[in-house]
Amino acid sequence: MAADVTSVPVEETAGPGGAGTRSGYVRYVAGKLGGAAVSLLAVLVTGFFLFRLIPGDPVKTMTGGRPISAGQLAEYRREFGLDLPLWEQFTDYCGKALTGDLGTSYQFKAPVIDRITEALPNTLLLTGTAFVLYTALGVFLGTRSAWRHGSLSDRLNTGLALTLYSIPSFWLGLLLIIVFSVGVGPIPGLFPTGGMESGDKEGIAYVLDVAHHLVLPVVTLVAVEYGQTLLVTRSALLDEMGSDYLTTARAKGLRDDLVRRRHAVPNALLPTVTLVFVNLGRTVAGVILVETVFSWPGLGGLFYQALSVPDLPLVQGLFLFFASAVIVMNTLADLVYPLLDPRVGR
Repeated sequence: MAADVTSVPVEETAGPGGAGTRSGYVRYVAGKLGGAAVSLLAVLVTGFFLFRLIPGDPVKTMTGGRPISAGQLAEYRREFGLDLPLWEQFTDYCGKALTGDLGTSYQFKAPVIDRITEALPNTLLLTGTAFVLYTALGVFLGTRSAWRHGSLSDRLNTGLALTLYSIPSFWLGLLLIIVFSVGVGPIPGLFPTGGMESGDKEGIAYVLDVAHHLVLPVVTLVAVEYGQTLLVTRSALLDEMGSDYLTTARAKGLRDDLVRRRHAVPNALLPTVTLVFVNLGRTVAGVILVETVFSWPGLGGLFYQALSVPDLPLVQGLFLFFASAVIVMNTLADLVYPLLDPRVGR
């Protein structure tokens, strides 16, 4: 007689995280959150000491090379806390950062958190648009390449993805500006060379103007980033294609396209889901070069501007924000993955 599976307690069959019980998943979550907290603490410490290795005196840089007395320099250093011992600066920085106070920008004379809040929407517009496009493009082309692996289209897709993925984003951005903004030969300058808006538009005209400025930086990010999603999706789907359940689905008479969409792709997307979370944090943190090249008024451009002073509180705050975005997204991926695949964490 077949075993009565309904009599088996739910918690003992399989739980999220692969631990077999709900408490196992709780331990799994606690471990991941603890690891994230340690990583954030390491970033906090690294950010403080790393940027103090940058040559130059922030106070002298802020004076713009104007003649200034030793007394005035001392007053500036006292105002910004630069006259305190390094250990005292460090403890003060950590204590304030843990409460959300990232200090006051030297050059803007404003709270760092305010400057980040002002520039964040512009960065999210750029990275969010690029993220949606390169994820969709990578998944679509990855599934098509895997299902037709070895074909000419597969070789062309993977070859182009690998080539673009290896190109530095700033170099590709400069190339696009030369070709499509300045114009080369018969190709006219179709797009702005930089910035986010022209400054004289309102309403729908303003939206279209921002979209016009958004094209080249988004194309740059999509071209460089979609290849990784394509390759991971392709590899995962190729691993699934030899599975017995697909052979059974075909034996039942299901169309090849239906087998791919309903059976193979959902299971193959598990690694891609993890990559999506990782890429989301990495794109926010890695947009510095693209924003600088295109003079986009976001966090990346703000970081470059702060680094040139150096504006230590602003640089440290942005570094902490960028690193936190990556850590948080990686942690979310770790927490979501066991819900998709109970074998994780076993």
